Amino acid sequence: MTTTDSESARSVRSDSERARIRAEYLAPPETRPKSSARGLHHTALVSSDVEATIRFYQGLLEFPLTELIENRDYPGSSHFFFDIGNGNLLAFFDFPGLDVGPYREVLGGLHHVAISVEPSRWEALRDKLIGEKIEFIEHSEVSLYFRDPDGARIELISDPLGEMYGNHVL
Repeated sequence: MTTTDSESARSVRSDSERARIRAEYLAPPETRPKSSARGLHHTALVSSDVEATIRFYQGLLEFPLTELIENRDYPGSSHFFFDIGNGNLLAFFDFPGLDVGPYREVLGGLHHVAISVEPSRWEALRDKLIGEKIEFIEHSEVSLYFRDPDGARIELISDPLGEMYGNHVL
C-alpha cells in the first residue's frame, strides 16, 4: 500500500502539532507537580450477565472478584468489582429490565481498557484465550486485544506500569 500525498501531509502536520503541544504542555519529569489524584479507584463497565462476566474476568483472566453489592443508583442492579492489581479495580454494573444492548465502540466513548500483567502471566493468559477460542489481535508482541462477553475491548499488556512500547509515559 502506498502513502498518498495527502496522507503524507497529514502525517507531517500531526507530527508538528504533537511537537508544538509537547513543547507547550509537557514538563520535564523533575519539574512536574505531584498529581492531585491518589489513583484510579475503578473503571466501571456494563454487564448484561453477572455470572458470565465473573466467569470471564475471574475464571479466564484470573482477576479475583472482590465484592458484589447492590448498585446504589438503580435498585435491583448489581455493582461488582475485580482486583486488577496495585489497589486498582475493574467494576461492572448490570441493569436488569433495561435493554442496554451490546457495547458499541464510538468516538468520544471508551476505546479500550488496558491492563498490565507480568510477561509470564501474559503468555499464560494468551494460551487460555487460545484454548477458549477467544479471538484476539496480538500487537508488538506485548499487547493482546479482545472483547469481553459484552463486547468491551480489553487489552492485556506485558509492558510495566508507566511504560508503553519501551517509552516511559509516567
